[in-house]
Amino acid sequence: MPKVKTKSSAKKRFALTGTGKIKRKHAFKSHILTKKSTKRKRNLTKTGLVHVADEGRVRDMLKI
Repeated sequence: MPKVKTKSSAKKRFALTGTGKIKRKHAFKSHILTKKSTKRKRNLTKTGLVHVADEGRVRDMLKI
């Protein structure tokens, strides 16, 4: 039986917290920043958590 491989794209995008939740980054922080407010840009910098409904799919991609 071959090894089960992690999706390399998912490995780069997600990380586990100490309690087992999955961290993610926010989208829309790479370009067209002049029209976005400072508050919005600041909040996009912070990490978020993957929603419970999507957690199963992400865990399957990460093979955890």
